[in-house]
Amino acid sequence: MILRPVASDVRETTEIGRYLRWLETRGHFFDGYAALHRWSVTDLDGFWSSIKDFFGVRFATPATAVVPDRTMPGTDWFPGATLNYAEHALGHGPGGATAIIAYSQTRDRTELTWAQLRDQVARARAGLARLGVGRGDRVVAYLPNIPEAVVAYLAVASLGAIWASCAPEFGARSVVDRFGQIEPRVLLTVSGYRYGAKDVDRRAEVAEIRAGLPTAEHVVHVPYGEHDLPGTLAWNDLLTESAGDIRAFGPGRGLRHPEPPKAHGFEPVGFAHPLCVLFSSGTTGKPKAIVHGHGGILLEHLKNHGLSWDLRPGDRILWFSTTAWMMWNALVSGLLTGASIVLVDGNPLHPDLAWQWRLACETRATLMGASPGFLMACRKAGLDPAAEYDLSALRQLGAAGSPLPAEGFHWVHERFPGVLLNVGSGGTDVCSGIVQGSPLQPVRAGEISGPCLGVDAKAFDEHGAEVVGELGELVITAPMPSMPVGFWGDESGKRYRETYFSTYPGVWRHGDWIRFTPEGGCVIAGRSDATLNRGGVRLGTAEFYAVVEELPEIEDSLVVHLEDPAGGNGDLRLFVALRSGAELDDALRRKIASALRTALSPRHVPDAITAVPSIPRNRTGKKLELPVKKLLRGARPDDVAARDVLADPASLDPFVALAGGPA
Repeated sequence: MILRPVASDVRETTEIGRYLRWLETRGHFFDGYAALHRWSVTDLDGFWSSIKDFFGVRFATPATAVVPDRTMPGTDWFPGATLNYAEHALGHGPGGATAIIAYSQTRDRTELTWAQLRDQVARARAGLARLGVGRGDRVVAYLPNIPEAVVAYLAVASLGAIWASCAPEFGARSVVDRFGQIEPRVLLTVSGYRYGAKDVDRRAEVAEIRAGLPTAEHVVHVPYGEHDLPGTLAWNDLLTESAGDIRAFGPGRGLRHPEPPKAHGFEPVGFAHPLCVLFSSGTTGKPKAIVHGHGGILLEHLKNHGLSWDLRPGDRILWFSTTAWMMWNALVSGLLTGASIVLVDGNPLHPDLAWQWRLACETRATLMGASPGFLMACRKAGLDPAAEYDLSALRQLGAAGSPLPAEGFHWVHERFPGVLLNVGSGGTDVCSGIVQGSPLQPVRAGEISGPCLGVDAKAFDEHGAEVVGELGELVITAPMPSMPVGFWGDESGKRYRETYFSTYPGVWRHGDWIRFTPEGGCVIAGRSDATLNRGGVRLGTAEFYAVVEELPEIEDSLVVHLEDPAGGNGDLRLFVALRSGAELDDALRRKIASALRTALSPRHVPDAITAVPSIPRNRTGKKLELPVKKLLRGARPDDVAARDVLADPASLDPFVALAGGPA
């Protein structure tokens, strides 16, 4: 059912329409999205060079080709080219215009103009250089979503150094498991924060993180909260000296700004030079350190933010995220289009469910992102945001992180007339969307509009044949510039190949179940691995096990998440096999919950903890999370796992009993 057809004036009023008109001046004519998408995945040279030219990407040294070889993995994009992501992020806004608005439950609202942002990045760049940071060094941040994090990220990128971040709600174990892999030279951190009405002291966690990162020569304390951090360099001291080269760098990019930018203050790096390291959820072991390059993120985010999200100079994007999620990197990239960004730190539901809508009203957001769970909760609560607040600036409402039920589509359509609902799915692996909508695509209830431009997404069956109208593995059959440069520490590329290319050689397997419709839309049916998704935040099972199974009372454990179809947080269930003599009483339940909350985050605390005689594993030792989840959802035991593949054939019986079925 089409809820919103493509607007008749799309070619005159949107960025993708402007792009179509621009293509026509170069001899490319497309009658709709399907034809444009087909060209974008077949003529990779033509499409990606058009993105470079349309958005005015400037190479310090030119490329010798676009993509001379489409073979995956190992595709070499724009060989010979040098550029810098930060140069493009800082090059659009007029000095007095707003670049960043930040809301927090820890301190008052703050705002930075483009001139102030450029000045602070220049100062941070100079300060990091004084600490010895240069090309290839790693700088990590245990920071919330605040302006200092954006400033530091861009300063690090301007030096050709490499960025990684974790949100301060992560426990020390999770942080060290991530940052320890990349051996950082500098750590930026806060000492605490406020979450809703609760003050959270992180000094003990910071001490443990510092102890776990022996390569970190310097620790920079960003003042946030009420505590000091002795033995650290103050953020304001880092910024004591300025460097006028970036500060003087004003608008001057591409089609919109004919004046060329000054290049001083930005280290030209290769197209694939590492920009940042993002981390996987840690489902199957230590989180993967996924390396993304300057050029790939730059081109992908310009394409995505401009042509799908319809962002342009003067727009404003509000999308709640922590610094641990790839959406934070995508949010910062709003600056690439000349849009300003709204940063939100704290409890997104405090003091009430309507708070984010009030922020959208106050900031005049043109694009607001929201989790499907949040939208469904607003629907269930009977909110009517567009009637209660002035949201007349809003053109798009984005939704990502988990599937949005059809009821959510109808609610948005009814409550936000004239606003495009853009539901998408992508991931940390490509730091962008794989399937989503745009102003050039219709919106159908319960469906994502289709594959993104430049993404040759399909569904494959187990034999590697494309399927339409039935569930299959989500795959990408042509390279994208934002596919990872590699995994940190994986010099041979073996782990990278095994992660994405071992199932279908030469084809990227993403790990989602998806069904494409004959009309071109699609439905994500969930992960095909065991990653948990609670309230739009991914949680890794291996992280649970590393904490729980170190407790002396616990022999083994298994965790599953039963999603709430209505959009709530669902039911997170932990099952434990106890050591001899141990008893699962209230005291042990509190001990387990406290360990998870301290080492990982409050989101990792289960809703229920149940003792079972043994944890189901197959004969190779793999825990059977998905079969257990299916059993608890009511599936027949014989449909989820054959008993002869289990190390202990009786290990599923307790779960069958819990589900109320016959063993």
